[in-house]
Amino acid sequence: MRTDPQTNRIIRLAWEDRTTFEEIEERTGLTEGEVIRVMRRELKPSSFRMWRKRVSGRITKHRKRFEKEVRNRRRWDEE
Repeated sequence: MRTDPQTNRIIRLAWEDRTTFEEIEERTGLTEGEVIRVMRRELKPSSFRMWRKRVSGRITKHRKRFEKEVRNRRRWDEE
């Protein structure tokens, strides 16, 4: 099965740790849920499960969670 260049781009962005779902939405117009559906459809089941496990543990995939973590670390360092 061959995927189109846009789908390949979405998959590449979704696998990158530092590319948030918000950035993916800005670049492609797809929400987090839509990206998850693309990944589920295009990846092998085991690859999808591995990706979901990886993404679920990354605060860097969610801009607000990442920014909150950075603020908390700065406060901790200042104390």
